[in-house]
Amino acid sequence: MSQEFGGVPITIPRSRSVFAILIAGFLAILIFYYYYGSILTLSVLITIIFVAFYYLQDMVLYHPDLPANSRIYVPIPKLHNLPHETVNIHTPDKVTLHAFWVYQPVDRSKGVPTFVYFHGNAGNMGHRMQNVWGIYNHLHCNILMVDYRGYGFSTGVPSERGLGTDARAVVDYLYTRNDLDHAQIVLFGRSLGGAVVIDVAADTVYSQKIMCVIVENTFTSIPDMAVELVHPSANLIPRFCFKNKYFSSWKIGKCSVPFLFVSGLADNLVPPRMMRTLYMKCGSERKRILEFIGGAHNDTWIMDGYYQGIQQFLLECQSLSTAPLDKPPAKSNVWHEIQEV
Repeated sequence: MSQEFGGVPITIPRSRSVFAILIAGFLAILIFYYYYGSILTLSVLITIIFVAFYYLQDMVLYHPDLPANSRIYVPIPKLHNLPHETVNIHTPDKVTLHAFWVYQPVDRSKGVPTFVYFHGNAGNMGHRMQNVWGIYNHLHCNILMVDYRGYGFSTGVPSERGLGTDARAVVDYLYTRNDLDHAQIVLFGRSLGGAVVIDVAADTVYSQKIMCVIVENTFTSIPDMAVELVHPSANLIPRFCFKNKYFSSWKIGKCSVPFLFVSGLADNLVPPRMMRTLYMKCGSERKRILEFIGGAHNDTWIMDGYYQGIQQFLLECQSLSTAPLDKPPAKSNVWHEIQEV
C-alpha cells in the first residue's frame, strides 16, 4: 500500500518464513481435503483464515522495524543539541521502556509544563527529534520521549492493552521525579499515540494526574481505519474480529480534562473528519480544535502557527481561564473556539 501511517509505508512483511508458512498451510489443506472431505475442510479453512486475520493484524498495525534498523539505532537528543538523560521505566508486567528525559535548565524545569511524547505506529522516538526540538525551543517545556514496548530499545511486544499499560507506567514514573511540576503534565500523542493518550485520559484515576491532553492527526478507531484503508465492506466485519480496536470515539466521551485536537486538513491517511468527530464527542468542557489547511499526516508540525496555537492552549490551561481565544495564532490555520455538544 502506498499510504503512510506514522511516517512509513504500511506493508505486510514478505519474508521467506511467511511464504513458507503459507505454502505449508496450503499443502496441509489439500491433504486434509483428500482424507476428510469438503465440509470439514471448509470449516478448518474458515477457522484458519479467522485466526490468521486476527493475529496478522499486529503485523499490519505495528511497525517497530520500519524504517530499517529502527530496533538497533535510536537517534539521541544530543544530535539536536538538546540536554537529556536516558531513563528506563519499568511497567507492572515486567516490561522495560526506553525513554529520553529532555529537560529545561534547572532553574526553570520546575515551573514549565512537561510533555509526554507518544509517537506513531512506526520507527522509534528518535525519528521525532525535530518536532521535539520545536517543542523544547518554542514552548520551553520539558519532554519525556518514550518508545512503546517492542519499539526501539524497549522490551516486550506491542499490543493495545500493552501500550495502555506503558502510558500509565510513564505517568507514574513522572511522579517519582522531583525536578518537574506535577500539576503541569501534558500528554501528547500523534496518530497511534493519540489513541494511547485518549485511553489514559478516559481513566478516571489517571485523568487526575495530568493537566491536559494534545492529540494530533489521530483516528476514531481501528475498525473505522480498516474501512478507509482496505474497503468500505470492512464495516461488515464483526468488532470482535479485530484484535486491536482503539475505540477512541467511545472513550473520548469519558474524558473531562482539557483537550486540544491538532488536525492537518491535507491528511490523506487519517481523514480529518475523524478528528472533527473526536472533537465533537469529547466530554471535556474545555476543548479546542486547531486545523491547518496544508498539514499532512506526518508534517502538520511544520505549519505556521503550530507552536503558537499549542502555546495559547497551554496558557489557557495554566490560567484555568474559560475565555475563548480572540484570534487565530497565525494566518495558515483555522481556530475553532469551545463549543457545547
